[in-house]
Amino acid sequence: MGTIFESIFEIAYLISVIALGIIMIIKSKKRMVPLLFGISAIVLGGGDAFHLVPRIMYGLDWVVSSEVVEAANLGRGTLITSITMTVFYVLIYYVWKLRYKAENTKNLTVVVYALAAIRIALCCFPQNMWTAIDSPLSWGIYRNIPFLILGIIIIVLFFRSAIKNQDKTFKYMWFAILLSFAFYTPVVLFASTYSWVGIFMLPKTVCYVWMVVMGYKTLKETTAIQKD
Repeated sequence: MGTIFESIFEIAYLISVIALGIIMIIKSKKRMVPLLFGISAIVLGGGDAFHLVPRIMYGLDWVVSSEVVEAANLGRGTLITSITMTVFYVLIYYVWKLRYKAENTKNLTVVVYALAAIRIALCCFPQNMWTAIDSPLSWGIYRNIPFLILGIIIIVLFFRSAIKNQDKTFKYMWFAILLSFAFYTPVVLFASTYSWVGIFMLPKTVCYVWMVVMGYKTLKETTAIQKD
């Protein structure tokens, strides 16, 4: 029963996020914030699909294979998801820049790109053993350190800008990102030891939907945000 619920939840997540992304792109009418957020949503959902679709298929016994093959397929999907998730947050950084018309961000942009590049490079190291049944915890920590720093930077940016500009639409964007990392961290650290910790991926996913919904609300805005 739990597997069925989880699969339904994951299917609903992928469909809703990708659908909202497509709607934002179509209805953006060249408005850059909803357009970029729509692209971000598709990157988010499309990237997660590489991991979630095999997970759903194996969970519902639509595909039957050995534990080794299953681990390899899920591992490759997780690698792709890790990379696209990094790209997603880089795009969210640009959403922040566009929405608040941020200036003098050259050094900050270099830092964001450097952290993203380091994260992606670390994900590509063979020591991660993505396709193995038991991947090393140490490399799970290594590759997530720059990702966590990137997340903290984006949390601070949205927190400060939303308050300064009294931005009601993105008022809780920083909090949604914060919660997503808060739910993700124990999974990275303890899921290999305590399998039940994986349940935190569900509220993490809800946070992503919340972020995309906030992005969708920019389609209905009639006033522009002032310079940050």
